[in-house]
Amino acid sequence: MSGNPGGAGVEVLCIGTELLLGNIVNGNARWLAEQLAALGVVHHRQQVVGDNRERLIEAVRQASGRCRVLITTGGLGPTPDDLTTEAIAAAFGADLVEHGEIWAAIQARITARGRNVAPSNRKQALLPRGAAVLPNPTGTAPGMIWTPVPEFTVLAFPGVPSELRAMWQATAAPWLQEAGLAGGVFASRMLRFWGVAESDLAERVQDLLALENPTVAPYAGAGEVKLRVTARGADGAAAAALLAPVEAELRRRGGASCFGADGDSLASVVLAE
Repeated sequence: MSGNPGGAGVEVLCIGTELLLGNIVNGNARWLAEQLAALGVVHHRQQVVGDNRERLIEAVRQASGRCRVLITTGGLGPTPDDLTTEAIAAAFGADLVEHGEIWAAIQARITARGRNVAPSNRKQALLPRGAAVLPNPTGTAPGMIWTPVPEFTVLAFPGVPSELRAMWQATAAPWLQEAGLAGGVFASRMLRFWGVAESDLAERVQDLLALENPTVAPYAGAGEVKLRVTARGADGAAAAALLAPVEAELRRRGGASCFGADGDSLASVVLAE
């Protein structure tokens, strides 16, 4: 399987049947989106897949044809339904190789907590051949970084939020910067409108919805319509400079229907007058 030399940007794949069942809120996806935006990384797609080997393999293969980096969370534990590492390796026909240093570290961490090491923990020491370890300073499940085909890298993290966040700051954020994927800053503004239908407002600003930088997107809410404007620039000042004229034009076209932005509410605007 070849890579996708034309692929760009980052995708996020969150793994776990509990996410599909609604047993837990997928806070990892939101947190990762915020981190990528803060780094100025282009982020195109998020996906959730349950604990199913074949569907995981399919999702990874499809991502390899679209994006430069795939970030996965979840499925790195010792139980039978933790299938992420196995599925990622199988997606590219790679063998799993045991890393002795990982197994030793797992055993040391578990015994230090006064627990017995289960044979199932050993699967966490397996990585696809050629993959490098992303150390986990707070848990037993190591992550991995692997480039199975040209121009496509997988960064795999545990689903435990505290572990993901610690590993991200220590390893992933610096790697994205060194790889040249991080750069620029996003500036965003949410304009709020009252007394106008989403379809009517979209008609007024139709040409602006086609912009690429800044981008403009409508959102319908309870009793109001929102327009989010997002610009990407080399720094905060450059992003703000791109955003400002588009915001001004949206406010002009919205007229009196535009009552505020971001955290404003009708009540707060009325009280402020």
